[in-house]
Amino acid sequence: MSKKKIWFITGAGRGMGVDFAKSALEAGHAVVASGRDTDRVSKALGKSNDLLAVKLDVTSRGDAKAAVSAAVDRFGRIDVLVNNAASFYAGFFEELTPEQMERQLAASLFGPMNVTRAALPVMRKQRSGHIITISSTAGLVGFEFGTAYAASKFGVEGWMESLAAEVAPFGINTTIVNPGFFRTELLTDQSTNFADASIADYDERRAAQLEFWKSQNGQQSGDPAKLAQALITIAGHYPPPRRFIAGADAVATAEQAVADLRAQIDAERDLSTSLAFDGEPAARAV
Repeated sequence: MSKKKIWFITGAGRGMGVDFAKSALEAGHAVVASGRDTDRVSKALGKSNDLLAVKLDVTSRGDAKAAVSAAVDRFGRIDVLVNNAASFYAGFFEELTPEQMERQLAASLFGPMNVTRAALPVMRKQRSGHIITISSTAGLVGFEFGTAYAASKFGVEGWMESLAAEVAPFGINTTIVNPGFFRTELLTDQSTNFADASIADYDERRAAQLEFWKSQNGQQSGDPAKLAQALITIAGHYPPPRRFIAGADAVATAEQAVADLRAQIDAERDLSTSLAFDGEPAARAV
């Protein structure tokens, strides 16, 4: 990048957020690192004149406003917002409680919205900015045992796709990041919440799913430090990409999703294209 920028990163107390913050600092940028526990953020990142640790529970609109205000008070602007904080509620839809679904959406969909809503007035005033939101391959394809998580990430996709057109006239760019499996803390007991077993019909499949997900912790193929460096790279592009598929496994998933969509289009093309009115539509009664 040609100049020092102010990065605002959510979920910077652990997991990928720590790597994102460290990489931005090492690249010579200033970082507002946010998390629910500022002591944990400070411990993870150390001390620097270019670092500000701020308290932020992304589900709190008040926290979001206060954190953005603190960032502007310290550094005067926000150039790159990284919506990284999220949670993971795993389980079959019928066994996930409505409250668990709500908590998933609150953290992983409404949370990024809260922070972005607070930051947009700053970026509009600047007539510049870059909003990077960490989605997932679960924002491209749904998967068994992942209804809550995929619902939140599909929501992120639609919101960010639409937001891009709304803020582009103000010089604000957006990027959706779709990581595959990265070796983060997402699958640790602190980050993953499983639905309680409540329906016998799911017992056998639930046991297999739990074994799979718990076995993946610490075995994921992606390196979060390399993803952090990739974010520094794409944030330096002008314009930055609207989407970044992160990881070889994510690329394979995306390519399969494109192929599946094409096959679904072609399978019913004749029926789909036969649905127009024949001739002029009938006059509406008054």
